[in-house]
Amino acid sequence: MAGQSVLVVEDTAEIRELVATVLARAGFDVRAVGTGAACLAEVRRSAPDLVVLDLGLPDGDGTEVCRRLRAESGSYVLMLTARAEEVDLLVGLAVGADGYMAKPFSPRELVARVQAMLRRPRPAVVPADDAVVRLADLEVDEDSREVRVDGAVVDLTRTEFDLLAALAARPGRVLQRETLLREVWQTEWSGSLRLVEAHMSNLRRKLTAAGLRAAEIRTVRGVGYRLVA
Repeated sequence: MAGQSVLVVEDTAEIRELVATVLARAGFDVRAVGTGAACLAEVRRSAPDLVVLDLGLPDGDGTEVCRRLRAESGSYVLMLTARAEEVDLLVGLAVGADGYMAKPFSPRELVARVQAMLRRPRPAVVPADDAVVRLADLEVDEDSREVRVDGAVVDLTRTEFDLLAALAARPGRVLQRETLLREVWQTEWSGSLRLVEAHMSNLRRKLTAAGLRAAEIRTVRGVGYRLVA
């Protein structure tokens, strides 16, 4: 992990120092700030590889900070939250967070999550001689990392694109949630299955809002998902 940088954004000094110390000991180049404004300024200055972002900040909600981060930065975003409600999770993921951790958490789990997020591969959608998957009114372009419905680009987060790309690489085949966890998040921790469900919910909502009709992501109850036309 040498050379990879992490920005910790947490208003509680004790937690901020703990997280920063744990990640620094794991070999990351760590900076830490306590407000959303300081977060945005530091991201513009140093372009960290990953931002650990608390949802509850003194100068605004973490989801709004995440939205602004996603508009101007390619950093991964791992949200920390003491609020376990489903709506908080869905809103955080919808605005572009790549994952979340609920407080309290173990230092070992935090390091493992950050390491897994930073080594996440981009699943190959199709062979190199054809970088675009076309399925009815849906196009998934791996080279440009764009998704189009009837030719119009759909604004997806990094993780939503990776999920759709994994499904598009094997149209019609059922992908287990555990398979998606391994390919997109590089983890086999069963507690992360909720992440798959939440991101899939946001992905479907965006595709439906974009007018997707012929192609669809179907749930295979108790197993996973498949992309069909």
